[in-house]
Amino acid sequence: MRRYISLVSAKRPTTAGTAAILALRRAGVPHTVLAFSRDRRAHLGYGLEATTALGLPGDQLFKTLVAKVDGELAVGIIPVVASLSMKALATALGGKKGTMAEVAEAERATGYVVGGISPLGQRQAHPTVIDSAAASLDIMYVSAGSRGLDLGIAPADLARMTGAVFASIAR
Repeated sequence: MRRYISLVSAKRPTTAGTAAILALRRAGVPHTVLAFSRDRRAHLGYGLEATTALGLPGDQLFKTLVAKVDGELAVGIIPVVASLSMKALATALGGKKGTMAEVAEAERATGYVVGGISPLGQRQAHPTVIDSAAASLDIMYVSAGSRGLDLGIAPADLARMTGAVFASIAR
């Protein structure tokens, strides 16, 4: 399989090697890497800042959220313009109750900082749900494991790489 890598910022080297990118390279999964300079003055939040900087529609750029379902860590991947339905996430994973994980716990479990948590290359695998809106896209964008770095990947490839299921978890 051919790899597609395109960096849009000269400030990032072409050898960018987050755990997420390295996992995709090792698996031979086609992907695109997009980098942008963050504007800390914008106060848009990480996802909306990325849509603005990269010129991507908000329904094509997804955020990775770490939650707890019945006390166990889980991952929800939803469009940046949406909110995570805890009830829907819990239901999708066969659980009863969902809550957001504490920031420190999410960072410890994934190996990434908030605002740069990728669903790929995490320290430990967690049950993962991708919002069903992604299933109809050719390419979706998620964090590549660093703030200001995103990757484009086919939703089916992301699901296969993370063991994710698709379900309606965004509101």
